[in-house]
Amino acid sequence: MSLSTITAAIVAALVGIAGALAVVLEAAHALGATPAETTSWVTALFLSMALTAGLLSWWHRMPIITAWSTPGAAVIAATAGTIKLDAAVGAFLLAGALVVATALIRPLDRAVRRIPTGVAAGMLAGVLLRFVLQMIEIVPEAPLVVLPLVALFLIVRLYSPGTAMLLVIAAGTLLVSALGQIQAWPPLMLSSFVIVMPRLDFATLIGLGVPIYLVTMASQNLPGAAVLKASGYEPPWSSSLLVTGLASMAIAPVGAHTINLAAITAAICTGPDAHPDPARRWWSGVAYLVIYGGLAAAGASLVALFAAFPSALIKTIAGLGLIGALTGALTSALGDERHRLAAVVAFAVTASGITVIGIGSAFWGLLAGLLVLWLDRMAEAPSKP
Repeated sequence: MSLSTITAAIVAALVGIAGALAVVLEAAHALGATPAETTSWVTALFLSMALTAGLLSWWHRMPIITAWSTPGAAVIAATAGTIKLDAAVGAFLLAGALVVATALIRPLDRAVRRIPTGVAAGMLAGVLLRFVLQMIEIVPEAPLVVLPLVALFLIVRLYSPGTAMLLVIAAGTLLVSALGQIQAWPPLMLSSFVIVMPRLDFATLIGLGVPIYLVTMASQNLPGAAVLKASGYEPPWSSSLLVTGLASMAIAPVGAHTINLAAITAAICTGPDAHPDPARRWWSGVAYLVIYGGLAAAGASLVALFAAFPSALIKTIAGLGLIGALTGALTSALGDERHRLAAVVAFAVTASGITVIGIGSAFWGLLAGLLVLWLDRMAEAPSKP
């Protein structure tokens, strides 16, 4: 192991936390999770990421980095109080089981791969839009918090995109402290787990579990495999899905949602900056194990710190952390002219936040997009004599 592989793993961990932890906390808040349940959720994610990345990297001798499903967390947060945590845990189990099934059942794998990228991206963009809009909507209430951080983000990303969110969190912490909006700094605490008995509710399984699975596959696992391939590695697709799917099922009873192959943070550990020799970059996965193992022990302190932040800062961090993902989703949604209308329909229905028979808008958005696509293909099919 070299210093560069350790540095790459540290940067990947920090970038992942800075860009997406606020979204996980919003998801926990949307489900009504208590502070102890939120701590359990975050700790389980950290621990499972550490173990899966370390195991897969050692097993395949390549830098296989895992992460929590940020799009999945966004889907959860979009439920906004309509689903309770116990029912959501049932959906988390289903999402993990579907990932395992995808690893083992080739027809299901092929079916998921055949979902047009544009339609899946349109659904994801509809989910992510909420976070960017809520950052904008809170400007009149807290301009001294939001506007300086947005300006900082826009300037820093021009020169160092990877550190932009780290600086936003650091500057935001100092800013709200100077404004007197943090009443007291939380003490250091050790993490612990809380068991949440799952409740199998049909509407939640379909309206939450299936969308989490689909956005995780389309927006995390497939791009994560592409990152490995672009760096000269042959992605171990089935074993990666099997390990992350089983890990997702294992952590669901302590309130945590799905983990998957990382994409953006993985690129930090798969390139030459991690190590000049591609055959030795897998050590970054081992370093990742150690780093996230330590972070798992500090999960309670991280949750308490974010809980001490004012709402305006949390919404700003979440909005800025996902604006890149929203840009990428919209680009993918509109990239293929053949699927453009279907993608826009999926985006619009999902962004509406509509709930029908207890099933949320993400499912209906995907269904609407696929329906439009099916109608387009029917119209293009040659008429039978």
